[in-house]
Formats: sequence, structure tokens, C-alpha cells
Amino acid sequence: MKIEFSSSIGPVIQRFVILKQSLGLKYFEQAKILLSLDRFLTDPSTGFHDLTAEAFLEWCKSFSRLSNNARRLWMRTVRDLCLYRRRTEPDCFVPDASNFPRRHHSMQPYIFSVSEIQRLLDECPRLPRHPHSPLRPELLRLAIVLLFTTGLRHGELLRLTIEDFDPDEETLFIRDSKFHKSRLLPLRKDVVREVERYLDANRRRDFPLTPHAPLVWSYPKDRHACSRHMLWRNVRLLLKMAHIQRPDGRLPRIHDFRHSFAVNALLRWYRAGIQVQSKLPFLSAYMGHVNIESTYCYLHFVEPLASRASARFASHYGALVSPPAIWKGGSR
Repeated sequence: MKIEFSSSIGPVIQRFVILKQSLGLKYFEQAKILLSLDRFLTDPSTGFHDLTAEAFLEWCKSFSRLSNNARRLWMRTVRDLCLYRRRTEPDCFVPDASNFPRRHHSMQPYIFSVSEIQRLLDECPRLPRHPHSPLRPELLRLAIVLLFTTGLRHGELLRLTIEDFDPDEETLFIRDSKFHKSRLLPLRKDVVREVERYLDANRRRDFPLTPHAPLVWSYPKDRHACSRHMLWRNVRLLLKMAHIQRPDGRLPRIHDFRHSFAVNALLRWYRAGIQVQSKLPFLSAYMGHVNIESTYCYLHFVEPLASRASARFASHYGALVSPPAIWKGGSR
């Protein structure tokens, strides 16, 4: 849907949004933020026709009810626009980022261990079946396996279709995901067997497996793709059944499976004696990131990864490190 901007800086906003989208960003949320600014500048009651420091402060009051992180996003979006505008209008106003709200740190991700994933899989057969989800145990088992072994975003999982799985090539095709990127994921043989076992469960119950049908589905009559709410509700149930929770008592998030995939990949490489730095570009591409910097936020220095990394450092450079001398007092 094309958004029309009609303020005095509307043409600049339009060019800026087009530029961002041409770089592969959807930029829809930010475009709506800029539309709010555009409507503010066209409202006669505000008394502002251009984006000045005073206009910016008044506009910011319109979303003061939002959280710090949300207000920061709104203000940074406009600042990015102003920096773009400054290229052709050197004297235009640019907000001072030091005055923006501080970012609240997001929740520390929960890193699942292999044994915890096994506990979740062991609980899957105990899930009750439902007329709207007759393959509930098999579906949740497949979801847990794919989330943990491929690091899929949960939206990518729910958009998968039958034809995206190629049993001959042992791959999974992720279509037009974040930043309009598609990628082909090679699968481990045991993961391929899990997908085939799930498809066999469909065949035994005479559920259609047409190429464009969703892989993870519910409601057998019209075979809708499983919703995010339904997936999260069932994963929460599994977590409770397996007695897995965060130290603060809350349940892990679905996105924590993606963090766990990245950390466990590093751990496998350390155990195998592989040069981890050389593998990071492959991990970044596998996870669908536009650059390796985006992958770093998933690489958490937790146990037992920290022990493995420290042991490797000690084996290579331990002889070069001497403990500090202990001063026993007296004259120097």
C-alpha cells in the first residue's frame, strides 16, 4: 500500500521511504511514523509548516504515552530522515540523539540445552489431540525440531509449505523472508527423517499434501497455516509440562530457540576444534542475516561455551600469560 505525504517536506519523505525500500527494507512501520509527522505538519492547529526544533518537540508530545524504546524508534526514524534531507539542504534541522530516551535492554535470552530439547520432545506425545489440531503431537515435535536445529524465525516456520521441503536434496527453502531475502537451508539427515515422519502421519490420516499447502497447519477442513498464537500457546504448554523456565520463573520465548541454535552451533565448532571465526559468515547466511554484525547479538558467552573458549585460549596462549606478582608490603 502506497502512503501519500502532503506536507511541505512530503516529497523528501517520499524519496526517503522509496530509498529505504529499494535497499530491501519493508520500512512499513517507519513509513507510518513519518506519516504521523507529515499529518502533524499539515494540521493547521499546530502552527508548524516545516520541521524545526520546536515542531519536533511538539510532535514528540503526541506519543509521550509510548514506552522508551518505542519513543526512541519514532525519534530516530525522524532523525534518519533529517540526515537524509541534510544532503541537499545543509541548514535543515536535525534532532540531537543525545536527548532521546535511553534504550531499555531487552530480556536476556534463554539458551536451551540439548537435554532440555529432548525433554520437550519427550512431552510431545502427551499432548492431547483436538478436532481442530488432530496432529498436535506430531506438529509440535516438528516445530521444536526445526526451530532448534535450523534457527528459523517463527514467522518463517509458519510460512513453510509442503513444496519448500525437498527430501531428495535434503533442503528447506525459506521464501522472501526478512529484508526480502530467500535462502536454501541444508538439513541434517535426522532432521530430514523428522519431516518425513510428520508427512507420513499426514498420509496415514488421508490429509492432503498439495505443494502449496502449509507444512505446519491446523483446521483439517480448510487446512489453515498454524497461527502464531496457537504455536505459542502450545509451546508454553510444552515448557510447563517439561518444567523448563527462566531463573526469574517466567517461560522462555519462542525466539529463544533461534538464540539457542546460534550458541549451540558455536559450541559444536569449539568441541570439534574448528576455527570459529571462519565459520561465522556461514552462520550469518544460514540464519538469513544481511551481514555478520546482525548475527553477533545471538552469540552469547554462556556456559559451557565460555569454558570451551577459555580452554582453547589457554592451550594456545596460556604460556604467554603470567599471573601478577603478589606484593607483600615493605619498600618498593
